[in-house]
Amino acid sequence: MAGHSKWANIKIRKGAQDAKRGKIFTKLIREITTAARMGGSDLSANARLRGAVLAGRTQNMPKDTIERAIKRGAGGLDGANYEEARYEGYGPGGVAVIVETLTDNYNRTVADVRHAFTKYGGNMGTSGCVAYLFDNKGEMSFENCSEDALMEAALEAGAEDVVSDDGTTFEVITAPDRFQAVQEALAQAGFTPIRAELTMRPQNTITLDERQALSMLKMIDMLEDNDDVQKVYANFDIPDDILERLE
Repeated sequence: MAGHSKWANIKIRKGAQDAKRGKIFTKLIREITTAARMGGSDLSANARLRGAVLAGRTQNMPKDTIERAIKRGAGGLDGANYEEARYEGYGPGGVAVIVETLTDNYNRTVADVRHAFTKYGGNMGTSGCVAYLFDNKGEMSFENCSEDALMEAALEAGAEDVVSDDGTTFEVITAPDRFQAVQEALAQAGFTPIRAELTMRPQNTITLDERQALSMLKMIDMLEDNDDVQKVYANFDIPDDILERLE
């Protein structure tokens, strides 16, 4: 899930503890395959593929698995062709939600996504109904590092901002076309991200009460548990006291 950095970082740690690596790999393989099919197998010329491969490496995906996915996408191996589909709507409390999918069966996917919205008090809308509430950005998350050193290196490399919710996890925000350059500059400076992706960052957030937050997180979990769903973006915030109870 993207669009709420504090919860996103908790999910990273929780996901590692829950060992949901198989499902994560399934989604990443689809993305790598699709990126290679659409833009070719040359990482230097295919920014989407570079990002997908980076995500795979961040999750410790085996090198041969990545290479097979690239080869399949570039036409060297047989396999299903997945197509992109985006769904938009509103979750509990009026939260704006965008669901990005890669699917080989649109009817199945739209039914599953609509069911998740409906089950937790949301509703699907028309294309474009909430996308204007988000900006395309690059995001990288870092832990256990000097905020001053990270900020200096990031801004020097062309990042737009460095923010933190808790003083221990830091988000480097970039324009999409500066994402790769900033990432490489930070790597050379010794900073390794725990998460790095092109994302849709909300312009504003809606603060949820405990009941709404629980429904929203259950809805996101249901969506993310679907193999067709690649990313979920939502413009909500959860107060720290409620977040602690929900962890």
